[in-house]
Amino acid sequence: MDGEAKAELLTFLVVGQLLARVRSGEWLRTDHLIESCQIWLSSNGARCDWLERAKLVEASRHLADEAYASPFPRDEADLVKLFNLDGGWFLDYRSCVVREMHGLCVAYLGLANSR
Repeated sequence: MDGEAKAELLTFLVVGQLLARVRSGEWLRTDHLIESCQIWLSSNGARCDWLERAKLVEASRHLADEAYASPFPRDEADLVKLFNLDGGWFLDYRSCVVREMHGLCVAYLGLANSR
């Protein structure tokens, strides 16, 4: 996977973490994060080795905690709107919140200077 695909996967995981936190009061368990990775990879025709997936899962925990402390939608209905549900659980990059989370992930991965 290239850097942009990693940033998109990480964004998906972070938003998923936030949605889980709002729904249940808890972050996603590791097995759910791994399953989310597999869903995203399959949906996007991408491949990622287990070590890279593990790094992205761990990063999603850190970034979700950071994002949760910032002004971020706290209502489940508002979080669901971040997804384009017409063809599955794809993030809607027209949303400024999704773009902001993506920017956070790009910065975390150190990709901002490589564009």
